[in-house]
Amino acid sequence: MSDDSFIREVEEELRSDRLKGFWDRFGTIVIGIAILIVVATAGYRGYEYFTDHQASASGDRFLAALNLANEGKSDEALTALQALEADGYGAYPVLARMRAATVLQEKGDVEGAVAAFDAVAADTAAPDAVRDMARIRAAYILVDTGSAADVAERAEPLSSDNQPLRHAAREALGLAAWKEGRLADAKTLFQQIVDDATAPRNAQQRASIMLDLITASGEVGEG
Repeated sequence: MSDDSFIREVEEELRSDRLKGFWDRFGTIVIGIAILIVVATAGYRGYEYFTDHQASASGDRFLAALNLANEGKSDEALTALQALEADGYGAYPVLARMRAATVLQEKGDVEGAVAAFDAVAADTAAPDAVRDMARIRAAYILVDTGSAADVAERAEPLSSDNQPLRHAAREALGLAAWKEGRLADAKTLFQQIVDDATAPRNAQQRASIMLDLITASGEVGEG
């Protein structure tokens, strides 16, 4: 046997002994870690399946409730939406609350609708975008049924230049001011919408019509 062969055999024996020693000392830990990885992966996959299933089921229920509302079956729609509020999954409970408020408005229960939108707006667990939309929806209802102060309470905080819903907020505030005869205030608000290049075209068109009405009244100067 050559010296090289002998040295290789010795090295192999040493490696084997080291591996055996390592396994004797840490084998149980290695097996435990492997089991944990398998269990964690299975748990994650199971959770993914559960969440997908729950979200799909809530989505189906929400769609069914919308269909009921669109068919004019308001009471049935409200029952379905309230059930979804109670035990729905993900974003569907808050969406159900928003749609339920709309159904109340469509039924003529404006007080109930405003209260429902206000409740969503006050819910710190709801997404900020949804809360702001609820404030705007309540403000629009109150243009017809409340005072300018009621509208301002909900819309004014959303009317500043850095607010994404400023165009809708300014429109609600402008309509409330116009309704109360504060035409100069209304003109300022509608002009802000017209002058804002980022405002939706339909919002600009409505604001332009309101400016024409204010000008036609002759009660406010051209400014």
